[in-house]
Amino acid sequence: MAAAQMTVRSVRPEDLEMPLSGFADFITPIEMFFVRTHVAVPRVEIAEWRLKVEGHVSTPLTLSMDDLQKMPPAELVGVLECSGNGRSFYEPPVAGLQWANGAVGNGRWRGVRLADVLERAGVKAGAVEVLFDGADVPLGTMADFQRSIPMRKALHRDTLLAYSMNGEALPVKHGFPLRAVVPGWAGSSWIKWVTTVRVLNEPFGGFWMKNAYLHPGKPVAPGTVVPPEAMSPVTSLRVKSVIAGAQVVGTRSVVRGAAWSGEAAPVAAVDVSVDQGRSWKPARLGGDATRYGWRLWEFSWTPSGDRHTTVLARARDAGGDVQPLVPEWNPSGYLWNAVVAPPAAPDAAAAVVPPPAGFRETCVTCHQDDVIRQQRLTRAQWDREINKMVGWGARVRPEDRETFLDYLLKLAGPR
Repeated sequence: MAAAQMTVRSVRPEDLEMPLSGFADFITPIEMFFVRTHVAVPRVEIAEWRLKVEGHVSTPLTLSMDDLQKMPPAELVGVLECSGNGRSFYEPPVAGLQWANGAVGNGRWRGVRLADVLERAGVKAGAVEVLFDGADVPLGTMADFQRSIPMRKALHRDTLLAYSMNGEALPVKHGFPLRAVVPGWAGSSWIKWVTTVRVLNEPFGGFWMKNAYLHPGKPVAPGTVVPPEAMSPVTSLRVKSVIAGAQVVGTRSVVRGAAWSGEAAPVAAVDVSVDQGRSWKPARLGGDATRYGWRLWEFSWTPSGDRHTTVLARARDAGGDVQPLVPEWNPSGYLWNAVVAPPAAPDAAAAVVPPPAGFRETCVTCHQDDVIRQQRLTRAQWDREINKMVGWGARVRPEDRETFLDYLLKLAGPR
């Protein structure tokens, strides 16, 4: 497979989605691994790069890559999935990159245990979180992308600081020279280009923890506006399966796909229905069983005549959690894992509408308008998006607001 097959969700910053054919691989090739970036990719000189370990510790550290590679190595296979993977399938639609199924990949990660690094620094009593910061520089007035994880996750033996991906040095787009690997959790915690690990004795109150990547933690009525203070940061992934494709072998039809889960338990089974969910039969799981990696599966059956069939697949983890039949809507479109066959992802090509004066200078500085054109939002939703962007640093003049709203509705309103 070639990188040219990737779906471009945003040109600048670069956001690339893997096609369904990528689910045929147990380990996702680097050139097919999805890319999610909030800012420009930083240039890091490894000879000058250092990892600082500081904060609520007894012995602050400054470590080179050579220092890290002299520590006991650790390796695991794990799924990295964007929190918003599947966002395009929510109804009513929600704002954000309109990912279909492919903002996910299964990688082989090698590095050092974060717990080993923290042990060397000597975590003091009362520590509650570890904050990651990277070499990336925020765009304009955007807040620096920093995320924290609780100490229980930071000290877990499977949480890594990885310098290798799929047996190669970590690629630049995926966080060279060091990224956090927080297995079982959504990609919003897998910070790239890590330069600082800071131990905190109180919860981090930065923008990217208090205003972004938040989930209500329960189903809410579709279209509900939930204030940030009523939500919590996205953490664990949910059990999920994706149908990658089907082929006819003689008189048999063979459906294949991949399934994965979150931190609670690994995938235990995948069931398939060829009669709109009336009955379910077990699929055959592939032989590669890892704690955090996905399981490839296949299911074959003999179709009856020329009857149209809708094939559904649902995964179950070892703790008994099963994919829901109906999607649980949330205001940011995070953690999609419904069984129901999703509709086709919206086409990013929208109407050609000339922008009003001042729009590009105000709204297309951190990203290009491809991010805008893929939306399908109501006027009220666009109004909330303008509020959000103002909170992120966009300078929208009050006299331009209605003109901008008119334009956004014409360009990327409901379709």
